[in-house]
Order: sequence, then structure tokens, then C-alpha cells
Amino acid sequence: MPVPTEIRLDRSARVLHVTFGDDVRFALPAEYLRVESPSAELQGHGPGQKTILGGKRNVGIGAVEPVGHYAVRLVFDDGHDTGIFSWDYLHELGVEQDRRWSAYLAALTAHGLSR
Repeated sequence: MPVPTEIRLDRSARVLHVTFGDDVRFALPAEYLRVESPSAELQGHGPGQKTILGGKRNVGIGAVEPVGHYAVRLVFDDGHDTGIFSWDYLHELGVEQDRRWSAYLAALTAHGLSR
């Protein structure tokens, strides 16, 4: 399991910087983290239930709260605070950022939504 060695929030840029022990670094925008939140609100309770969430271009992260030794809870300034981002999931989001972001933008277009 990848374990972060540093998690740093840049509020002004609305980016969460995550460094893992293998010196892999990711700059994860708040909008990306918000629309990929692992919460049931967005992911649903089973396959194919993911909600496409538009209108989050300017969302920020108000707080990063530790959850044990395995995750963080991100508190977004739009009130969303139920997503628990495990180390594995943060790493996955970093590795898959380009693919997931492209898929998200395509889904927004398909649903007639905007960022």
C-alpha cells in the first residue's frame, strides 16, 4: 500500500499536493478531488451508479483531516465532507488523473453540464 510522506494543501491554487514514499508527487486539483470523491453520494452503492457532478470549477478545500493512519477526510467549501480518501485511492487518483479527467469532461458534455 502506498503511504504518503507529505500532504500539503495550497488553498490559493485549490490544489492538494501529495508525495508518496517512492518520491512520486501528485498535484490534485480540488475540483478533480470533489468530482471523484469516494462518497456514496457520488459513487453510489454499486456498479454504474456514479453521479456526474457539474458546477464545481471553483470549489476549494477548507480542511484536510486525518482518519487513522490510512486516509484523510477532505472538507470542501461547498459543504461536502463525507468522502474518506484512503492512501490507495489518493495514489490511484494521481496515477489515473489524465484518464479520469478526460472521462469526466466527456461525461459533462454528454449530460449537458458544465464545470
